[in-house]
Amino acid sequence: MTKIIKEMLPPDVRVARDAQDLLIECCVEFINLISSESNEVCNREEKRTIAPEHVLKALQVLGFGEYIEEVYAAYEQHKMETMDSLKGGKWSNGAEMTEEEALAEQQRMFAEARARMNGGGITSKQPDTDQSLDS
Repeated sequence: MTKIIKEMLPPDVRVARDAQDLLIECCVEFINLISSESNEVCNREEKRTIAPEHVLKALQVLGFGEYIEEVYAAYEQHKMETMDSLKGGKWSNGAEMTEEEALAEQQRMFAEARARMNGGGITSKQPDTDQSLDS
């Protein structure tokens, strides 16, 4: 989470440790809230497994309807990436990734997430040049 917080801010902005801790606690509470409401939606439908549509309905019920389209798009992208990786075994080329390849893929995925969060499109499939792993 700390890495995500740092990546979302301009490089000249620093975040106090207390503020980082508070942001992390907010994220945990948000996930608990969405999970709990998703469970309630699931129970009302007399289902035993929370499905993506239950999460989307929970977002609507809790007043986060404006995010549903973006969340659904991220879900669809995740599904496509998961299906692509499953088609060829663990990875699409059928081989294990090296640590460098995994790091590059992680950086690419972070860049895509940042672009989505900032309201921009995904312009490149190339990893960021900054590949530091600070937390």
